[in-house]
Amino acid sequence: MAMAEPEFRATGVRIERWPRSLTKAGQVLIKDGRLQLLTSYGRVIDSAPVRAVRAGKAWFSDESSTALTVNGKRYRLTMGQRDEQADVGKLTGRFLKAVRRAGGAGD
Repeated sequence: MAMAEPEFRATGVRIERWPRSLTKAGQVLIKDGRLQLLTSYGRVIDSAPVRAVRAGKAWFSDESSTALTVNGKRYRLTMGQRDEQADVGKLTGRFLKAVRRAGGAGD
């Protein structure tokens, strides 16, 4: 049986849980209706069904930052940290769309 492709995957993501940084090269994965925040080594930082996740643009920040609430914990994701060629605005937009499509709350 073939594994399903993820609805969204991003690497090189800075993941912060106010006020500290958890990883500078993390991964964000949305697959099978579940969102996972992972370290660069693949260890799970946090995980929840997408319908229980809230995501939106972070206030007073650039287009690469997203505010995220998973299991009642607030995170700030900064996309495109490792890839200077990445269009971070589009990547962030794709992430927010993927959360909405999978049933999560988008602001």
